[in-house]
Amino acid sequence: MFRIEAEVDGDRRDLLRSRLRETNAAASPVLAALRGTPAERETPLHVWALDGAGDLAGGLVGHTWATWLHITYLWVDARHRGTGLGTRLLAEAEHLATTDRACTAARLETWDFQAPHFYRRQGYEVVGTVPDHPPGITEYTLTKRLA
Repeated sequence: MFRIEAEVDGDRRDLLRSRLRETNAAASPVLAALRGTPAERETPLHVWALDGAGDLAGGLVGHTWATWLHITYLWVDARHRGTGLGTRLLAEAEHLATTDRACTAARLETWDFQAPHFYRRQGYEVVGTVPDHPPGITEYTLTKRLA
């Protein structure tokens, strides 16, 4: 007999995550080898571009984990698009990930109306698509090997 609940519970989420990590480490020698090392934890990586007035012109938010850079957000204000700022933000994040954190690859998700062509020009390859996520939009997953 089980009681099923659907509520947001941070303590249970943390317990579930801990137990899942234990199960995964038991099943995977690669994940087991990460246990107790700095690479085991996700480490935030943020890169900001500020204009002359100190206002946010663009930024990149991501994290590194297990020799991978995961880019969560990359945004450039409309006034600065087409200036190379997005390329500079991405290059700086990749540089920090490789030189400071020993990352060898990067990944990200983007929608069809956002920037898949931009990322392809930066050397990223589409490794997966999710059509209709959300309805009427295709989500792309892209990766890149970092030098």
